[in-house]
Amino acid sequence: MYRKILVANDGSPGAMKALAAAIQMAKRDGAALHMLTVEEMPRFPATIDEIEEEKTEANHRLIPVVEAARSQARAAGIAIETHLVPGHPVHAIGALIDEQRMDLLVVGFMGHTRLYEQIIGSTTERLVRLAPCSVLVVK
Repeated sequence: MYRKILVANDGSPGAMKALAAAIQMAKRDGAALHMLTVEEMPRFPATIDEIEEEKTEANHRLIPVVEAARSQARAAGIAIETHLVPGHPVHAIGALIDEQRMDLLVVGFMGHTRLYEQIIGSTTERLVRLAPCSVLVVK
């Protein structure tokens, strides 16, 4: 049913469930599987050093996430193309969906308080609204 699947993975428990679901669907459909991990940069960094420090910290945290995903896909007999990019998750995910013409986006669900959702909103909710492809939210 799907030819190109993108899973967004920030290393959270919800994202790991989404990865497992995406691997299973890619195997079932014979689809190409991509995974995007986004290094979130500070919105208003004070200095260049602050940006570099954030990037170094993100790499230490996110490279193991990427490696674990590769291992999990390999164990299931699935090839996975990984992307690790700096930026804002919604923008980076949208850009990769457009660039690669993804059929399906798979994301994990992360619960927040009602107040948080009203003030800030969730990345998942924005992706469901804005993505030009189908979106599967895994709980």
